Amino acid sequence: MQGLMQDWPLTVDKILDHAKNWHPHREVVTRSVEGPIVRISYADLHARAKRVSSALQGWGVKTGDRIATLAWNTGRHMEVWYGIMGIGAVCHTLNPRLFPEQLAYIINHAEDRIIFVDMTFLPLLEAVLPHCPSVERVVVLTDEWHMPATKLPKAECYELVLAEASEDVTWGGFDEKTACGLCYTSGTTGNPKGVLYSHRSNFIHTLLGMQSTVLGPSPKEVILPVVPMFHANAWGIAFAGPAAGSKLVMPGARMDGAAIYELIEAEGVTFSAAVPTVWQGLLAHLREHKLKIPTVKRVLIGGSAVPESLIRAFNDEFDIEVLQGWGMTETSPIGTLSNLTPELAALPYDQQMKWRIKQGMPPLGVELKLKNYAGQDMPHDGTTYGRLMVRGPTIAGAYFKGDGGEILDNEGYFDTGDVSTIDEHGFMQITDRAKDVIKSGGEWISSIEIENIAVGHPKVELAAVIGMHHPKWDERPLLVIKLKPGETEDKQEHLAFLEGKIAKWWMPDDVVFVDDIPLGATGKIDKKLVRERLKSFIDGGAQGG
Repeated sequence: MQGLMQDWPLTVDKILDHAKNWHPHREVVTRSVEGPIVRISYADLHARAKRVSSALQGWGVKTGDRIATLAWNTGRHMEVWYGIMGIGAVCHTLNPRLFPEQLAYIINHAEDRIIFVDMTFLPLLEAVLPHCPSVERVVVLTDEWHMPATKLPKAECYELVLAEASEDVTWGGFDEKTACGLCYTSGTTGNPKGVLYSHRSNFIHTLLGMQSTVLGPSPKEVILPVVPMFHANAWGIAFAGPAAGSKLVMPGARMDGAAIYELIEAEGVTFSAAVPTVWQGLLAHLREHKLKIPTVKRVLIGGSAVPESLIRAFNDEFDIEVLQGWGMTETSPIGTLSNLTPELAALPYDQQMKWRIKQGMPPLGVELKLKNYAGQDMPHDGTTYGRLMVRGPTIAGAYFKGDGGEILDNEGYFDTGDVSTIDEHGFMQITDRAKDVIKSGGEWISSIEIENIAVGHPKVELAAVIGMHHPKWDERPLLVIKLKPGETEDKQEHLAFLEGKIAKWWMPDDVVFVDDIPLGATGKIDKKLVRERLKSFIDGGAQGG
C-alpha cells in the first residue's frame, strides 16, 4: 500500500519561486565585478532568471543540455544559475582556478554549449575556447557600458540579452531526477571527474542544509557565502538562502580581509562560510586594525581541517563560534559538522577543543562508517583508523559518463578517499587523505594533525607535512613551513613547538622552509605539487637522517 499524498516533484525552480512569493523584498547584495555594490530583491532576481531561461530556449537549449558559468559569487551568477536549472538544462559551474588544460578538458567532456562568463575571466576563456568546439556562444556578465573588447568571436552582452528576453517562460514540469548541476572534482589525480547532481538531490540537500545543526538559515540571517558557487554549489547556500528567505551578501571578485570586513560591517552579516585561508586573512586584518565584527555569531569553515589556533582566536577575541564542516563535491557537499552535544558543550572550553577540531557528526540524510582495505567494518572507538565511507540521497552514485567505473561498494557506500576515526560520541575526524597518509614502521601518522598544530606557531603562515623515504621506517614526516614576512628560520624552534602536543614518534625528522606552499583549485594545500618540488629531498630522506 502506498501513501495518498500529492506528487510534488522536488525541483529547484520551486526554491526561487518560494523566495519570490514569500520573501519578495529580501535582498541579494553584490560587490559587482565592475566595482559598485548592487542590490536586487528576490522578486526581481526571479524575474531576471526567467529572462535567462527565455533566452536559452530561444537559442534552442533543451532539457539535459550543459550550460556553463565561469563566474564569481554575484546576483547575476544566481540569475543564470536558476535560469538554466529552471528549464531542465544542466548548470555546469567551471572552476577558474584549474589549469587551462584542465578547464578545456572539462568543457569538452561536458560538451558545454554556452558559457556565461565574468569579465575577470575573459583572458582565461580566450586562451581556452579555441580548443572547445562544442561552445556555440559566450555571454559576458556585464552591461553595454562595461562590455570589454574581446577576441572571442561569439561574445554577447548579458544585459542586452536580458533586455530582449521575456519573463513569460514555464519552469519545472520535468521529473525530479532530471540532471540539475554539474561540478567536476579538482583532479588531483588523473583527469577531473564530473559529479552530476539531480533536482531531487539538490532539493533534499537544501532541506538537509536548513537543519539548525547545519546552516540553519532563517529570514533573520544575513549570510555571506565566501565559498564560491563553483565549489559544490557554494556548500548549498545558493539554494538554502533563498529557501529560508535569508539576505545574501555576495563578495564578487574580492575576498581579501579588508573587503570581507567591509561587507560584514556594512550589511550586518550574521553568518558566513569559507575555507580556512579566507578566515586567516580576515583575522589578520581585524587584528592589524583593531576591529570588531559584533554582528557575526557563527562561521562555517571547511575545505580543509581547521587549526585549533583559528578556532580559539575567533572565540576568544571576537566571541564567534567556529563550526567546522567536512564534505566533498561528491557529497553535494555537506557531510559532517562539529556541533557539540549537550554533554560536550558542558565541558570547560579547553576540554571541548578535542571535539571542536574534529569534523563532527553527519546530519540526517548522511550515513557514515569506517572500513578497512578488505571492506570490513571498523570500530568507532576514536583510535582505530579506517577508510571513510558515506551514502545517502545527496551522495554521488556514479561519475558523469561512467568515468571511474563502479564507485560504490556492495552496501552502496562511496569511498571518500579519506582516512578517519569516529569516536564514541559519533565525532568523525579526518586524519589524512589515503594518498597522503604517512606510514612509519607499519603505523600511520596523521599529517593533518601535525599541520594544524604547526600552523599555530605565531611565525608560521602555512604548514604542510609530507612523507619522506626512510631506510628503516619506510616513511618519516617532513615539516614544510612558509614563514610570515620578516620572520627568520629556526628549525629547532618549530620542532620544540610540537613537543608534548604529538606522540614522540610522530615528531618530524626535519623542517624545510620554503617561499611558497602551493594551494590547489579548492584552496587546499596541493601536496602533490609540494612533493614534486621537494622530490630529491624526500626520496633521499632527511639530511644526515
